Amino acid sequence: MPIVELLKYNFKSNFFLFCLCSLFLLGTSQFVFAQKKTYTIVLDAGHGGRDPGNLGNGFREKHIALNVALEVGEILTKQRDIKVVYTRKTDVFVELWKRGAIANNIKADLFISIHCDSHTSNAYGTGTFVLGARGNKTNLEISKRENNVILLEKDYQQNYSYNPNSPESVIGLSLLQEENLDQSLQLASVIQNNLVTKLKRHNRYVKMDNFQVLRETIMPSVLIELGFLTNKKEGRFLNSRNGQLAIAKNIANSIITHVNRLKINTVDDDVVFQVKSPVQSTTRASSVKAVFKIQIASSRKQIATKPYNFKGLKDVQRVKIGKYYKYYYGDTDNYENIKSLLKRVKKKGYTSAFIAAFKNGQKISVKQALKTE
Repeated sequence: MPIVELLKYNFKSNFFLFCLCSLFLLGTSQFVFAQKKTYTIVLDAGHGGRDPGNLGNGFREKHIALNVALEVGEILTKQRDIKVVYTRKTDVFVELWKRGAIANNIKADLFISIHCDSHTSNAYGTGTFVLGARGNKTNLEISKRENNVILLEKDYQQNYSYNPNSPESVIGLSLLQEENLDQSLQLASVIQNNLVTKLKRHNRYVKMDNFQVLRETIMPSVLIELGFLTNKKEGRFLNSRNGQLAIAKNIANSIITHVNRLKINTVDDDVVFQVKSPVQSTTRASSVKAVFKIQIASSRKQIATKPYNFKGLKDVQRVKIGKYYKYYYGDTDNYENIKSLLKRVKKKGYTSAFIAAFKNGQKISVKQALKTE
């Protein structure tokens, strides 16, 4: 057969197979999702420029935070599926609202803000924070101290409906921030655990408080207090090249671990093929309301959806997405009900479970779903 005819024959054959496969996928009762290929991580080095941060024992927080952020980014950029963006790469002043805007405008997947702590006592240790409206007096003082940078900004009263010195300014989370809270806590837990267990840092735990830089973001976000510059021993470690490299390596590895978990526990919101799916109940097939479910597990193995496989949970639903099986629990158009179910699921031991939303068979964000209630 002449080479031209052979190429035409192969093209027709491959095109036929492509169409056949497409029809097969459309005829199945599964979703096929477009997997997310790149995760954008924003690294925020606290303070900078005319804002030195805390100056415990003569060390400068702004320099330490920047050095660590750059080292974390250097490690992350070696990952094919991670893109790194910095809020600052030099010693410049960046307003808190701009730091969040940088992350929001590029639709970042994660936001990590890096700081060093201070105290009038000889306190020491590492703590990781997520956004929350609650906090004890000590945590409030930390957030007020970090938020005071607002007062250095020109026309700050026009940019924030917030007084950094007022406990009354602690405002509840927005719906979108609440949606991101579970992922923020998961990321914070991995970072905190690595810094404590692998670097032997004193554990000041994962906490919630009202940091303005976290309030400005609309994606899972954490703020890390690397340690206390006011503690001489810890300050020397944080200011040393070896200390900064060790901390950066552990933070970077924690982020990579979290991203790898995201790969198997979440999918992109865009659907390549939308077809009849078991994640949408037949009783709501024609409903305009969104349906909330809880994703409790993800695995390459197909597991029988029997209660004994899921710690007694009944009516677990299984959906195949790519090479993985996703397991969902619950089915309700009431957000308060699904939040109650999430608490029950977590008490069962599924601590990384989270709420997912679907409308007309398509995965949507929880924020979008709440608008349809």
